[in-house]
Amino acid sequence: MAMKGLNGLGSGRTGQHDAARPAAHEAPTTAAGYSQLPARPGLFLNGLGVRHVPGTGSPWRWFFSGIWLVYLIQPIADLFGHHHGALWIAGGLAIAITFCVLYVPVLAYSVGQPRLTRTGLAGLAVLAALACVVYGKGWTGLWIYVSAATGMVLTTGPGGRRQALRGVLGVGACFVFFSWLSHDDAGDFLIVLLPVLLIGVAMIGFRLQMDLMRELAQARETVAKLATNEERLRLARDMHDLTGQSLSMITLKSELAAKRLSRLPGSAERDMVLNDLGDIGRVSRQTLHDIREAVSGYRRPTLAIEAITAQNALDAAGIRLDDDPALTLRSGTFDADTEAVLAWCLREAVTNVIRHSRARTCRIRLIQGDRELSLEVSDDGHGPAGPKDPDGAAGAGLRGMSERLDTVGGRLSLEVANPGPGIRQSHGFKLTATVPVDHYDD
Repeated sequence: MAMKGLNGLGSGRTGQHDAARPAAHEAPTTAAGYSQLPARPGLFLNGLGVRHVPGTGSPWRWFFSGIWLVYLIQPIADLFGHHHGALWIAGGLAIAITFCVLYVPVLAYSVGQPRLTRTGLAGLAVLAALACVVYGKGWTGLWIYVSAATGMVLTTGPGGRRQALRGVLGVGACFVFFSWLSHDDAGDFLIVLLPVLLIGVAMIGFRLQMDLMRELAQARETVAKLATNEERLRLARDMHDLTGQSLSMITLKSELAAKRLSRLPGSAERDMVLNDLGDIGRVSRQTLHDIREAVSGYRRPTLAIEAITAQNALDAAGIRLDDDPALTLRSGTFDADTEAVLAWCLREAVTNVIRHSRARTCRIRLIQGDRELSLEVSDDGHGPAGPKDPDGAAGAGLRGMSERLDTVGGRLSLEVANPGPGIRQSHGFKLTATVPVDHYDD
């Protein structure tokens, strides 16, 4: 007899679709400002506290992923309902416990650990098949859980929906085979077949919704960072426009007053006033110089800002970014003019990847050498000899990068990319911008 509990799960309108439902209630929140970054993976800060982003394995997801395993009580109880030996019962308990131990992490970590959860999914399928072969038709309901896990785990990356649908159909085929092998009743077979298929499809949709909410949370955080940077630029422009003219007028008026005063008969008081006017002129000129330097610093591009912009642009183009945390961590630790040149090179290199490479992956690395710092941008596109590379646009951009690097004593290198982590092909294109670094703080 098929598992009555699982039959109720499949036909009773709840299903494994609810296994991870609490994640849907964890509304994504974003950073309120540029300096508010996630405290740890899966968390975003706001003015009210810390909240989880869907799909990151919160405690509630663990609870609601595992609560449905209570329906395994039925087949476990059947182990004790027949006159079998202790070894028979121990084997069934071992399969059930191992299945539960695998199932909950597979669902809870389906987003953050895709490779590990795929291995766990294969283990669930093996355990379900073993239980059906050894213990018969009472354990065929395990394929409902395998179907739910398949929908959650395989819906990743480009073409993930189609891959997950094929996986759910494959799980359904396994259920049909093992039901036939264990001589399951036609009624019980049909009752369980429906949730095996529908719950897997429902979990595909739920996983897509979770991914969309997570991407929305990340997009909001990126927008907050870019908006804060834009506000800094606006304040810099306003500060320059509002104070620059006034300080220039103060300088001019003090110089004019000094000239007129110098024509008067000499006296100790006149000389003191001339000195005071000279001090006013020097202070106003220095203040104006400092303001222009500050504004120049605000407007100067940095690796941290360009890394955020590159990720946003590549995501919009459907290109996966494999970036280096050093782009953010090392930003601001060496000469500002040198960093600005590397930031411009990063912007131009990413633009070329998007426009000309037809790549699927872009890899960015910042490498510290002996008194040198190198920015490497490689892709898995058609390489430098691609038929559709427009020489005009790409060539002008590369010449501009080379000229910028020359101003700081750097150099530009172009070559066929070697395959590395995340790069799927044997050629591609790699751009390396190297600049000298006299002082560097690790």
